[in-house]
Amino acid sequence: MVENKPVLHPTTLWDFPKQSYGKTPKGDWRFNGVTPAGVIYNLIIRYTKPGDLVVDPMCGSGTTIDVCKEEGRKVIGYDIAPTRPDIIQNDARKIPLPDNSVDMVFIDPPYGDNVKYSDHPDCIGKISAEKKEFYQELEKVAKEIHRILKPGKIASWLIGDHWRKKSGFIPVGFKIYQMLEKYFEPVDVICVVRRNQRSNTKIWEQRALRYNFYLRGFKYLFIMKKV
Repeated sequence: MVENKPVLHPTTLWDFPKQSYGKTPKGDWRFNGVTPAGVIYNLIIRYTKPGDLVVDPMCGSGTTIDVCKEEGRKVIGYDIAPTRPDIIQNDARKIPLPDNSVDMVFIDPPYGDNVKYSDHPDCIGKISAEKKEFYQELEKVAKEIHRILKPGKIASWLIGDHWRKKSGFIPVGFKIYQMLEKYFEPVDVICVVRRNQRSNTKIWEQRALRYNFYLRGFKYLFIMKKV
């Protein structure tokens, strides 16, 4: 008898076009900062089992909820500015769950104030990655993730770097990784490549040459364990 095993995608190219993996669409590909469904799929298949509870403290358009439901995981999605009824309104800096109660956490937070995430005045996405405050607020989120996660379980954090003409390059990913190491043990660091990104156009190529920066076509996925 041949056992049916889940299909993993062991490459860095996990950005599935328009959230198209699986039986139904996941999240909303038009949402600013939408999470690639394939990233979440790989994580829950590798690090959870059916019936486990997965939490996304910054759920955005609901991609994590859609993936988990299709794969038989329990899921709670929070967001400071919910985009649909099954996302609970909540600030990720204070998650309303007991200590040591969650089997996996996935989070794809703002990378600074590069895009508009919401109109909520307390949205961390309104703070520039150039400011210490940005990292201080995200550390509050990391502490909450550590608190609710069961020992030995996985927290996965997706993040990108920052470049602007005035400030230059800011290694947001490295700064977040250093912060996460205060609370978690590293399991892996993954390069998530973005396919067909809009910055790969003539105007951005010209800007990159003029201002001497690289076109960033990837994000970091930090996979961390609570010990």
